Amino acid sequence: MTERKPPGVSFESWIDKQIRLAQERGDFDDLPGAGKPIPAGDVDDELWWVKNYLRRENLPSDSLLPTPLQLRKEIERLPDTIRGLPSERAVRDVVAQLNLQIVAWLRAPSGPRIPVSPVDADEVVATWRQQNQPTRKPPVAAPVDPESDPRRAGRRWWRRKR
Repeated sequence: MTERKPPGVSFESWIDKQIRLAQERGDFDDLPGAGKPIPAGDVDDELWWVKNYLRRENLPSDSLLPTPLQLRKEIERLPDTIRGLPSERAVRDVVAQLNLQIVAWLRAPSGPRIPVSPVDADEVVATWRQQNQPTRKPPVAAPVDPESDPRRAGRRWWRRKR
């Protein structure tokens, strides 16, 4: 199929010849999906093939959204994104990267006008601290040594107060 169409030959006959030669060589033998019907998808859905492509390639459907909606989804997912980060510096880096994307969109907006504003890094860090705070157990009372207890100094346990 890399050769050029000779002058004076119609496109249809030249293409038909190329297909016939490929069939004779066996280029169409053992193709994936051979003998299976072509999936028609939803008759009313114009983008059925896009949905099938995304499903087949395991691509997120968020990539089809306009930029401001993608940014708002990133802002919504930010608490889940920062949950596993090891340090405050890493959290601030993630927020800074997201804010760079937001500012870039604000400078040259495209798509629908949806309000998006930069994220406050201090609020996100406070959320991260709350999520990563270890659950503290109440302190266990140590056994009291009567000798070291100032309230019991000089008294024995068998003596009663009069």
